[in-house]
Amino acid sequence: MAEGIGASSGIAMGKAFVIPTWEWDFPEKLIDVTDLAYEFERLYDGIRSSKDEIETIKQEFVSVLGEEQTSIFDAHLAILEDPIFMNEVQGIMQRQYKAAEVAVKEAIEKFVNMFDLLDDQYMKERALDIKDVGNRLLKHLLGALEETFPPKDQPYILVAKELSPSQMVHLDINLALGLVTMLGGKTSHVAIMARAMGVPYVLGLEGKLNTPIQNGDYLIIDGDEGKVYINPSEALIEEYKTRKAILQKLKDKLQTLAHLPAQTSDGVDFQLAANISSVKELDQVLKNGASSVGLFRTEFVYMDRDSLPLEEEQFEIYRQVAEKMAGNRVVIRTLDIGGDKSLDYIELPEEDNPSLGYRAIRISLDRTDLFKTQLRAILRASHYGNIKILYPMISSLEELRKANDVLETAKRELREQGMPFQEEIEVGIMIEVPAAVIIADLLAEKVDFFSIGTNDLVQYILAVDRMNETVAHLYDPFHPAVLRMLKSTVEAARSANIHVSVCGELAGDIRALPIWIGLGITELSMSVQSILRVKNSLLQSRFSEGAGIWSELLRCANSKDVMEVLNRHLRQDVLTK
Repeated sequence: MAEGIGASSGIAMGKAFVIPTWEWDFPEKLIDVTDLAYEFERLYDGIRSSKDEIETIKQEFVSVLGEEQTSIFDAHLAILEDPIFMNEVQGIMQRQYKAAEVAVKEAIEKFVNMFDLLDDQYMKERALDIKDVGNRLLKHLLGALEETFPPKDQPYILVAKELSPSQMVHLDINLALGLVTMLGGKTSHVAIMARAMGVPYVLGLEGKLNTPIQNGDYLIIDGDEGKVYINPSEALIEEYKTRKAILQKLKDKLQTLAHLPAQTSDGVDFQLAANISSVKELDQVLKNGASSVGLFRTEFVYMDRDSLPLEEEQFEIYRQVAEKMAGNRVVIRTLDIGGDKSLDYIELPEEDNPSLGYRAIRISLDRTDLFKTQLRAILRASHYGNIKILYPMISSLEELRKANDVLETAKRELREQGMPFQEEIEVGIMIEVPAAVIIADLLAEKVDFFSIGTNDLVQYILAVDRMNETVAHLYDPFHPAVLRMLKSTVEAARSANIHVSVCGELAGDIRALPIWIGLGITELSMSVQSILRVKNSLLQSRFSEGAGIWSELLRCANSKDVMEVLNRHLRQDVLTK
């Protein structure tokens, strides 16, 4: 057994199909100065052919993943059009008189090595995109090289050193049982695509295999635990067959809960809302019985494009969400970029610690032009449904006042233009920095609701960068300090008689459900995939136990003690009523 990283959940069992690593080996070819024009024409022809191929692949794959995920290939097109990459290739050709394919290979190696040296997992994973695009261009410059594709007539588990999005397009999801790679990361495009396709995936096995996996080896991969078994015993195969059948049965039973009201066994109603980033997620939101959209992450409307979305484009997106939710609440968070989220067309400063830097509401208040455009679009969409506005990363009354000033300007302009909108639209703030918790009583007097953003709040309370692998093990949402901050926030909201909800990973973690019951929080917003699991536990819980749960939690001195309390009160058996 080898243990890697589970990147996409589920169990897969079957024979391995191993893709050999693409290795380009050709002599360093020098050219005469008189041949430069010809070599440049070869380069441009190769780029045109590569772009045409990428566009074709994107159109073929859009029916599998949808528009948002296939925007991965827009990033590949952007690399071929990137002036920095092209200047590097052309510079090598002009200064060193090297053939087009040699210059491309050297440029690829330079940028891949440069990205690999960065202490940033996201950027390391983008190196694979550059390698993928470069390999495609080399293929066209050298003439089509025979590629090894998976079989089209039998199921398989795909094994490779690393996979690119381009290789993923050749997968038949009816035959690809699972994926195993030696390299890669959980935030890579391939991992994102695997999760969207529902294909179990284990990565990071480099250096962890006693012998390489061979074609035809029988594998069991466990995408939840990150384990890979090579040619396992019959007993282990039977054990995993049983586990897989149980998981499918549990999944089917959970789906039967979608139509049931979300309430505790003693009759207290909860609102289980969904976090979304695009319109196309709404079908799944409704299928899983979400009561509302508790967090629309609008930054994804701005990503994978080369310019800011216009007001009309944003309005249409927000209107579609409002109409599809048919009067149910839609909480739209204003642009939250910076930190680990950037836009190619908005230049952000280089920062030693971007999580504590120029991001979220700070950018919006500095760029009131783009902030007002977004607020106008949201306000116009509010005429078509039950929309609420949420400001991210508020840390002071002054920031809140400035944000509301821009909102009032947007309202005034719309009135003057005769455009309808919801005049009394509710405005809330995310509680995700300790400063907001400390002055929550003051902030609560100026807003209509709080949404506790647990992801950032935990990292700021504990001074732990959750994207930093060195200290990620210290990121502990069950730390007593986190619980006390949550309690303080809820008490401030309750004193001001305003609504409070929770979003982020902790909202969808069933282990945390007793915490919310203890605090009396009855609205949780989470990923669509978490809704039915949380509802299942909720149906078996008793709201009346809340006070007792919280008194136990307040006596806990560490997260181990906290988990013991939570485990005693957690109910996880799958019910059907």
